[in-house]
Amino acid sequence: MGRVSGKVALVSGAALGIGRATAQLLAREGAKVVIGDLKETEGEAVVAEIEAAGGEAMFVKLNVTDEASWQQAMAAVQARFGRLDIAVNNAGIAYTGTVEQTSLDEWRRVQAVNLDGVFLGTRYAIEAMKPHGGGSIINLSSIEGLVGDPTLAAYNASKGGVRLFTKSAALHCAKSGYKIRVNSVHPGYIWTPMVQGLTAATPDQLAARQKLVDLHPLGHLGEPDDIAYGIVFLASDESKFMTGSELVIDGGYTAQ
Repeated sequence: MGRVSGKVALVSGAALGIGRATAQLLAREGAKVVIGDLKETEGEAVVAEIEAAGGEAMFVKLNVTDEASWQQAMAAVQARFGRLDIAVNNAGIAYTGTVEQTSLDEWRRVQAVNLDGVFLGTRYAIEAMKPHGGGSIINLSSIEGLVGDPTLAAYNASKGGVRLFTKSAALHCAKSGYKIRVNSVHPGYIWTPMVQGLTAATPDQLAARQKLVDLHPLGHLGEPDDIAYGIVFLASDESKFMTGSELVIDGGYTAQ
């Protein structure tokens, strides 16, 4: 307990899935947590869960594709807590389509959430962290930011962009002396509402889920906490010598 005690964390897309698990674990480890999401009911429920367990949290409505929304969210964080130490750019969407099947509108929608949202979250986190002597930014990429998939053209591009953008931001912060670390996390298939949605339209959902399981040498899908533990490590001072790094948590998927 207390691995991030006294720190203030903002997690985007924290109402469900990996974001929710991360927010809860950060709170259990002592952080004050800001739940950033468009889903108000679910987001407020996460706040209530954290407070019921003795933690401190608040909800901010956050559209990660909108710069003004980020500015308002950061202003709310400053007004409540006066600082920001940890930013987890987790919000993202899935989209299945080959290069031929993907329309320009769908391409832009995926990039807007998965890549523009990470850019804006990183940019405004740096601005908030600089006056207080540093911090840790964790950007959610994917195994699909490391390897290609013929049916994930837009998603591959967005997550690959997150991977290299993270390295650029990390080098900038390090060479500028900001004491801000920036790292990326690369989950395999995690059983979250987003991944469940990939199999929802399949008549035999059990077979579709098993197909995802079979992609991972460990023989099972990941759980949100599997990723949350890695994120808390990167958020804490335990990872103080890590920046521009890729933390792969994928059940062996990319080792093949």
